[in-house]
Amino acid sequence: MPDEKNQESDRAPEVNLKESQWRGRKRTFLGLPWSFTRYRLTREKLIVDTGFWSRHKEEVRLFRVKDMCLNRKLVERILGLGTITVYSGDASSPTLELKRIKDSEWVLETLSDLVDAARRRELVLTRETMGRLDISERDIDGDGIPG
Repeated sequence: MPDEKNQESDRAPEVNLKESQWRGRKRTFLGLPWSFTRYRLTREKLIVDTGFWSRHKEEVRLFRVKDMCLNRKLVERILGLGTITVYSGDASSPTLELKRIKDSEWVLETLSDLVDAARRRELVLTRETMGRLDISERDIDGDGIPG
C-alpha cells in the first residue's frame, strides 16, 4: 500500500485565489496608520473597507480595471506614501482611491500584474490587446489542444 504522505507531496499545491496579496491602511498626514480605511488586494478583487460606526465595503473585480495612476505630493514623497487612483468598468465603483498608502509604487506594480493575470484568466480583451492576442492559439478549456 503506497504511503499517503508521499502521494500528497506529489500533488501540485492548490492556489487560494482569495488569499491576500497586499493589505494596507490609509495613513494620516504624518504617515501613521490611524485611520478606519483598510485596503486589501487579492488575486481576484480590490477591496476598500471604510468606517468605524457605519462600515462601507467596496469591491472591484480586477479584470474590470481599465487604468491606474499614482499621485505623490511632496509631503507624501517625504513620508514614503502615495495615492493610487483605480478606474474600472464597475457600475457601482467606477473610480476607487487608495489614499496615502505606504510603498505605493510597489503596490501599483503588483496591482498592474494582478490585473493582467485576471484579464488572461477571464479571457478579457481590450482594444490594446485585440491585435496581439490570437484566441485560436490559446488552450481555452485546458485539454492541451489550442482552440
